[in-house]
Amino acid sequence: MTLTARQEEIKQEFVRVRGTWSDTWESVLRLDPEFLAAYLNLSAVPWRTGTLEPKVKEFLYIAIDANATHLYLPGVRQHIRAALSLGATPAEIMEVLELTATLGIHAMNVGVPVLVQVLEEKGLRNGPAPLDEYQERLKADFTATRGYWHSFWDEMLELDPEMFAAYTEFSSLPWRSGTLEPKVKEFVYIAFDTAATHLYVSGLKLHIENAIGYGATPREILEVMEIASVLGIHSVTSAAPILLEEAQRAT
Repeated sequence: MTLTARQEEIKQEFVRVRGTWSDTWESVLRLDPEFLAAYLNLSAVPWRTGTLEPKVKEFLYIAIDANATHLYLPGVRQHIRAALSLGATPAEIMEVLELTATLGIHAMNVGVPVLVQVLEEKGLRNGPAPLDEYQERLKADFTATRGYWHSFWDEMLELDPEMFAAYTEFSSLPWRSGTLEPKVKEFVYIAFDTAATHLYVSGLKLHIENAIGYGATPREILEVMEIASVLGIHSVTSAAPILLEEAQRAT
């Protein structure tokens, strides 16, 4: 089917602004070109007015798409390809993925306080126990490597020091051997914590604080959130090709 002049105009503007095109966007263009134009305007905000390096923007899309609450693999591939074309190295992208893999620990961050609450309500706990030498060493190691301490680690360290030790080693690898600057690491955490599929407010606040401590500006942090806020388009990019296919089959 030949594109109309308006559809061709939107397509060329999309490629100019976003630097990419695919059969998925072609499906959306054919089904509702004005919707695609509106999405382009929304998604282009951090590209028109933002200050983050283009490859860093792509790192954030990767984190949002690759995190375990979303796993939108077409987007992962698209944004890895874009990041590489912008000069990112495979090691840098792997570091983004390693940072993103820490999302799973939120099962403990959310679950352990609830466990403590239940234990206290049932009279099985009278308050925190003092840390022993091993636990104090773990706390010091985490603080030195990750650059912060937060109270939501206290109960996990107290009740499950072996798990805390293993998580410290796991989460610290990109901080010990990675090359991304610290504020960019924090942007990755912010991106998947603020994404609509996760919305982990405690972690979001912590990592905003950390990012500011590493020199991030409010404008940069808003840009991270702007990038995360277009996640909803995946409803369309996943379903529009199916709609187009089935509509053609039905005619």
